Amino acid sequence: MSNYTPPTQDMLYTLYDVLGYESDHTDRETVEAILDEASKLARNVMAPLNWTGDQHGAKLEADTVTTAPGWKDAYNEYRDGGWNALPFEEEYGGQGLDWALAFPVQEMWQSANMAFGLCPLLNQGAVEAISAHGSTEQKEHYLPNLISGEWTGTMNLTEPQAGSDLGLLRTKAERAENGTYRITGQKIWITYGEHDLTDNIIHLVLARLPDAPDDVKGISLFIVPKFLEDGSRNDVKCVGLDHKLGIHASPTCVMQYGDRGGATAYLIGEEHQGLKAMFTMMNNARLSVGLQGVAIAERACQAARQYASDRIQGKPLNGGDRVTIDHHPDVQNMLLTMTSFILGARALSYEAAIALDKSLTGDQNAKSMVDLLTPIVKTWGTEIAQIVTSLAIQIHGGSGFIEETKVAQYYRDARILPIYEGTNGIQSADLVFRKVLRDGGDAALSYINTMKDRYGDHASSAACDDLETATRSLLRHAGNNDLNTAAFNATSYCKAFGIIACGAFMAQILDGNDKGDTSDFINDKKKAAEFYLSHLLPHAKAYLIPLLSDK
Repeated sequence: MSNYTPPTQDMLYTLYDVLGYESDHTDRETVEAILDEASKLARNVMAPLNWTGDQHGAKLEADTVTTAPGWKDAYNEYRDGGWNALPFEEEYGGQGLDWALAFPVQEMWQSANMAFGLCPLLNQGAVEAISAHGSTEQKEHYLPNLISGEWTGTMNLTEPQAGSDLGLLRTKAERAENGTYRITGQKIWITYGEHDLTDNIIHLVLARLPDAPDDVKGISLFIVPKFLEDGSRNDVKCVGLDHKLGIHASPTCVMQYGDRGGATAYLIGEEHQGLKAMFTMMNNARLSVGLQGVAIAERACQAARQYASDRIQGKPLNGGDRVTIDHHPDVQNMLLTMTSFILGARALSYEAAIALDKSLTGDQNAKSMVDLLTPIVKTWGTEIAQIVTSLAIQIHGGSGFIEETKVAQYYRDARILPIYEGTNGIQSADLVFRKVLRDGGDAALSYINTMKDRYGDHASSAACDDLETATRSLLRHAGNNDLNTAAFNATSYCKAFGIIACGAFMAQILDGNDKGDTSDFINDKKKAAEFYLSHLLPHAKAYLIPLLSDK
């Protein structure tokens, strides 16, 4: 019941047959070969450690964290295979491949072992921040080792009194005579803040200088290595590990800076301009966390499907011998719910990756699209993870509530995702205030028109009209300075946007972009698409009713 088979055929189908992916770097056969190789590592190395890591967890002794048994060997195999370097700049040792290819590969890591996959996910954010905002010297020193995976990176943002409200942070930075800085303070909930997988850990730390302006305008971002260039240990250490609901094998650390006078730090970008650099990290991570939701949902769905095909209980309604539970309509309904949610959310995540690649070439329309999709991908991908992992337990019945069947772990692990990297409420507010209202709805209405084209003449295309009406309602509230109403409905609007966007891909699947293929694989996709449009898409209107009824 704990086996995981990377769905490489589904990934290729989503990229090429649903989204029409094209790349100057790779063709479909090459991508298939890369995914096949990645699947071996995910299936044979990472997946078997998922349960043992959950049960063992990470351990802290003094200020040293030891990861679960097998973790270090798995990381070495991951690093030596070059997987960490996949989407990064060739100038610093990356492979320069598309994010649209990196996403399916990363989905495998997160499905196989989410607690393990968090380490490269956080490292990815550090690479992006230094690439975008670091000096030439910082890039040359840090990026080759971070990209290769010889070192790992972290994000140190949160403090006990400053969670999402970073304007409250108290960690101090002081200028030193040699152009460096000294950091003192404490950070909490730092994923892989300390571990034994690599020789060095590069912390990206938000702190405030003595003459900083108030609130978020006064924060700066710093590089704080665990080990300095001369090999000496920096004044930073882990002083506690959090005991969490899930992801037990991922060390979530309390980090202390400055027990010996202050940790040596190097400014990224300009003083008091840390917010911009922080959002480079956060936006990258938000897309990846949405993808994590798809990944953990896939793992749970596979377990549920396998169990349902083995478990014999009850007889058909029209009589006969006892059957496996996947013959019962209620279980079929749950399995189709899981399958179709994953199918849609995977397409939405991959579309954001394709837009991200285009935006990096200077395509401004693609940049607007990825900006718009980021909070939707993060929110909806993590919301479906809650639904799917819960249904996986339900399908297992009483045994799903027992840890030894292992399916409960997916539910526990998934629960952090709507909280990570800005809660889903914050994502929804970001969508409404920074992505819809800021440009007068241009990006949102443009994407809604794209969705209308995908729905075509399908009867469910009315959902796009509802979303457009709701969008204009939000614009009207903002125009009347009624921001509280817009904020109150933001979460419902964001969920509805995700549901309707995924429905557009389903309509596309039904439209027959399969060249007459009548294989079981394509028939299953069409069955899932039909189910989604008839049973799940209508939920979007319920979310939008307050905005639709407000004329």
